[in-house]
Amino acid sequence: MKRLIFRQLVMAAALAVLAAAQAPPMPYKAKFPGDPARSEAEASALGYIRTVLYAQRMYRQKRGHYAGSLYALVGSGSFTKRMVKTDRGDYQVSFGGGKGGFSITLTPKQFDSTHRAFYTDAGGVIRYEDEKPATADSPVLKEQHLESEPAKLGSNDSAPPK
Repeated sequence: MKRLIFRQLVMAAALAVLAAAQAPPMPYKAKFPGDPARSEAEASALGYIRTVLYAQRMYRQKRGHYAGSLYALVGSGSFTKRMVKTDRGDYQVSFGGGKGGFSITLTPKQFDSTHRAFYTDAGGVIRYEDEKPATADSPVLKEQHLESEPAKLGSNDSAPPK
């Protein structure tokens, strides 16, 4: 009798797992008004870019120039050692930088409607592409978020390199 009940419970659990696996994915829920992300993966990628932008801003304020590597950003703003890793789940990070500027690209491991590529540089404008890696010439991502707005240049600042 106990074996029969156990088998029925195992079968019910297996059917529940199978039904959950076949259920359509939950639609993405925006994290803030104006959120341009189409998925949790994109929201994470954009959050990472905003964190890098803020860390670079803090690094430049303190040292007078931009960080030349992700590792150099550790401790600036909220940038941690863990964030130096360029494998970001569904995305791969490419970073290039030097004292005069930087650029960062997040490219999805697989392009689809919920995984676009993103790019930004010292100007702070986030750009995107639907089916190829994003570049400085890609369309601007429309969003209302402080960290993604172009940096305001002061009288002692020079424009970021193109």
